[in-house]
Amino acid sequence: MNFLALQMNTNDPMFWVMVVIALSFIIIAVAMVSIAVFVNRAVKSVNRLEQKLEPLIERLTVMSEQGKQIAVQGKLIAEQFSAVSAHLSTATMNLSESLALIKDEVGELKALVSETAGEARQKVQMVNRTIDRTHDQVVSTTDFIQKKVVEPARELAAVMAGFRRGLEVLVAPIPKPIDQTYGEDEMFIG
Repeated sequence: MNFLALQMNTNDPMFWVMVVIALSFIIIAVAMVSIAVFVNRAVKSVNRLEQKLEPLIERLTVMSEQGKQIAVQGKLIAEQFSAVSAHLSTATMNLSESLALIKDEVGELKALVSETAGEARQKVQMVNRTIDRTHDQVVSTTDFIQKKVVEPARELAAVMAGFRRGLEVLVAPIPKPIDQTYGEDEMFIG
């Protein structure tokens, strides 16, 4: 049966069912796009943060190594600078610990973003499966209604129209002969 040949009527409940289904698809699509945009922004932010922190971490690592070398050389040069080198060594150690903490935090942040992206992918796949399932149900329901309601109703309407026409022919008055139909007054043209 060709669905384009059917005329939709706003009084028809099937029309409103189709409108609700269409709106549901639109809402699901908007939700999927919103989730994808949010995850994409989060991943981009983490990548930018990582790109900005990597050169800083490398510079701080180089500075830390240079500080250690200066501390060692300072001890060898003079005993007077032992206090200064101890402080510099402590600062270097704190800096190394800070760098290690920053690296750990960046690693945890990467793991969290990866986990969130994975969960978002799973949710998008679940929504996609739900849409597919809903589409299949709508198609099967439409086919069922077409076969069980619309086609029998058309056939019944055709039978009733034929029955009505037959009754009209049987009940109609017998036509008058042409002589009696037109009287003298009706023939006058004046």
